[in-house]
Amino acid sequence: MFEIPKELIKLGINRIEGFPVEGFVKGKGPKNPSILLIGEAPGENEAIKGVPFIGRAGDELNKSLESIGLTREDVYMTSAVRSRPYVWRDKKTRNGELIQKKYNRPPTQLEIVAHAPILDYELKNIVPNIIVTLGNVGLQRLLGKEAKVSKLHGELLHRPVRHLKSLDSIEFEWSDESYMIIPTYHPASVFYRPSNRDFLEQDWINIGNYLTNRKY
Repeated sequence: MFEIPKELIKLGINRIEGFPVEGFVKGKGPKNPSILLIGEAPGENEAIKGVPFIGRAGDELNKSLESIGLTREDVYMTSAVRSRPYVWRDKKTRNGELIQKKYNRPPTQLEIVAHAPILDYELKNIVPNIIVTLGNVGLQRLLGKEAKVSKLHGELLHRPVRHLKSLDSIEFEWSDESYMIIPTYHPASVFYRPSNRDFLEQDWINIGNYLTNRKY
């Protein structure tokens, strides 16, 4: 199993201090995986248990992996941000009382920058057959704001990716190396947009075909 250096984890925790986030989830998987999966950020369950892609979205991801003959042990799972971004909102209880509850939210650009050195390290040291981004946040972390999963999902891309210029910078620059990438929708997208399921299933067929053809 690939391990992120302890000093890099400490750096990531320190860099995101003061933001409305909680927990810290390491990436998980082998150094030479079939797929490097890059998601958005942990949700509530992931932040509590410290395990990436569990709960309902994790179940959907497992089904997608199984559809091409893979398991979680075959892939490396990571995300643009390692702590759960949350926002406080009112929630009405069964007896009508209003309480404050934490809800998931997309990470901000500064939160993505805070944890950029960790993903940069993984991109440099993990050698997958292909990178699969899950949703817009993971895709845009690599390819910039102009990249949209709605336009690029299921396509095989061979492109440089963005990495942080320096620890003191909030700007990204392009890598010298190009990577093989297939973007797809985040597995949780099927819960709020069921029509995405057909796209998601076809994208995973494309991913499986790429991996199969690569063997020959």
